[in-house]
Amino acid sequence: MFTSKAAKPPATYSQAIKAAGLVFVSGTSPSDPITGAIVGATIQEQTRQCLTNIEAILQEAGSSLDKLVSVTVILAEEDDFAGMNEEWLRWFPTAPPARQGAKLPVRVPGLKVSIAAIAAA
Repeated sequence: MFTSKAAKPPATYSQAIKAAGLVFVSGTSPSDPITGAIVGATIQEQTRQCLTNIEAILQEAGSSLDKLVSVTVILAEEDDFAGMNEEWLRWFPTAPPARQGAKLPVRVPGLKVSIAAIAAA
């Protein structure tokens, strides 16, 4: 599935797939849906853009952020965890989805975070 309201993924994978009553959102970058440029210089700004993109993808799939069940946050720098978490708590002040973390395996200039998610359809 695809929505132009979120960052366009590389041609090798989908923004999301619906299966077994769930929506599996691919790792989503903090890219602007129109220009493709990374949005924001801070981890907070980039986390916000990732979640904005995920929200648009979930809406296209007939789901929403409040139906998230699991999220994987992938950071370029471990030191950015506190700043990412600061923005995260603005989006999920109560009953956040299960979350795990990982480190980006490849350096992309300017990219601080990518977020993958699973939500109920």
